[in-house]
Amino acid sequence: MKFDRAYFEAQYRDYKRQNPPRKLAFYRRLAEMAAGPNPRPRILDIGCAFGLFLSQLDSRWERFGMDVSEYAILQAREQVPGVRFEVSSAEQGVFQSPFDVITAFDVLEHLPRLDTVRSAISSSLVGGGGFVFVVPVYDGPLRPVVRALDRDPTHIHKQSRNFWLTWAGDDFSLRDWWGICRYLLPGGLCLHFPTHSMRRFAPAIACLLQRG
Repeated sequence: MKFDRAYFEAQYRDYKRQNPPRKLAFYRRLAEMAAGPNPRPRILDIGCAFGLFLSQLDSRWERFGMDVSEYAILQAREQVPGVRFEVSSAEQGVFQSPFDVITAFDVLEHLPRLDTVRSAISSSLVGGGGFVFVVPVYDGPLRPVVRALDRDPTHIHKQSRNFWLTWAGDDFSLRDWWGICRYLLPGGLCLHFPTHSMRRFAPAIACLLQRG
């Protein structure tokens, strides 16, 4: 399936409402934790779509975004100045490495070659660099609900949280992880609540990793 205009209109009809300020602020905080005190971190957002997350980062950051969708990258270039956007897959790596931080928000579940992607991300980071990702998970008491609500045919990895917590293997160490309770309500309203205490039960997780 192509990630063209028809895909985004079907799955993300109101992209901005599905990415409310609370959600973007949490993602920004994760990136800041990954970067640490670095005064000028280089960040790559894999699967950047329209560039909305990168638009939330200030001038401290040197920002790069990639997506396989030509349609999404055209939108990103028009809407978010000061960022270098390119059409590329996670495996190809069109930008000059290394990066201090790499992010992948709701992207990994779409990618067929996860081992290749992990190796590409590891080799594109500085030593001790941070990798942040968010994925839906399909275990726990909410498993039937998550599966019923997930109508995106490009979600090819419907895995448990334990799968993702151990997926990075020896390339990374897991610094911390959160559950995310997120729901799309009628009218396009998106609720988004990160949680530590309920992370074993939330329908999505956020992971902060560090390259070894």
